[in-house]
Order: sequence, then structure tokens, then C-alpha cells
Amino acid sequence: MSSKEISRGYVRKAAMQDVSRLAEILIFTKRMHYRSIFHNDKVSFGEMQVLPLAQEYLSEPGKLENIWVYDDEFVKGIIRIEDSWIRELYVDFFFQKSGIGTELLNFAVQEYDARKLFVLEKNRSAIDFYEKHGFSLTQERRKEQGTEEFLVKMERLFPSRKSIL
Repeated sequence: MSSKEISRGYVRKAAMQDVSRLAEILIFTKRMHYRSIFHNDKVSFGEMQVLPLAQEYLSEPGKLENIWVYDDEFVKGIIRIEDSWIRELYVDFFFQKSGIGTELLNFAVQEYDARKLFVLEKNRSAIDFYEKHGFSLTQERRKEQGTEEFLVKMERLFPSRKSIL
């Protein structure tokens, strides 16, 4: 599938040259959003490190297979899609609320008919974002592995127009 032009940037498959940015976005965005939920600085600043994550992508390039990036001179956001599941969606903190998350989510829905995801129950801003884009909370919830926090399942009931045609 070719890159899809959107606004000033475009969504394209992640590549090896992106691993540093991917790791940076994932680590820093998770710290910003999850530190107040998990209250675990040992994990946030000890276990979660940019270099080891980048090295993991370099040593296991297959991990990039389901990752797409929003590129506007440089990578500003990422989405990982598997089947009809959105596994991760992160936008660099400095570019949040600029439409990049919406572009990535629309890409997943339109190109992959992505309709399901899990989100931290306490991550109200993420839940609000997904609800604004047609996802609804279901009754399904499960514990986040190794924590006392819960993930809740969200689902988009209406398929994309592309899947109807």
C-alpha cells in the first residue's frame, strides 16, 4: 500500500531510519501520560529508555511491520495496527492537538477497517479522543499486565465507507 497524502504530511510505513524517533515518541509520550496513572518512577525513568527500545527495533526489524508513521519533515506520530485492532497510537507531545492523531486514526479506520482497541481506564483524555472519533466503551475490561490498573475495550460499531463499498 502506498503512502497516503494528508494535510501537510503523510502516513507511511515505518522504516529502519525511523527507529530513533519511534523510540523517542513512545518513551516520552508514555511518561507524560502514564506517570500520573502508574506512579512508578522506577519504570518510567529506569526501565523505559529510548536507546534500548531503538536497539530492539534495530535487532528485530519485523516489529516495524505493523507500524505506520505520520511524517511531516520528520516523524511526529505513530500507529500500530494489527488486523482490525489499533494496538498503539502516540503523537509526540509537542505536536498533540494538531490533528495528527486524528489523521493516524482515520488512516487505520479507512485503510484497515480498524475497529477495536484497549485503552487505560484512567486515561480519560484518550477515551474522550476515541469517543469523538466514533469509538464506544464496551463492558470488557482487563488488568494491565503487572499492574493494578485496568484496560477497557473500545469498539467502533460502524465500518469505514471503504469496507462497505
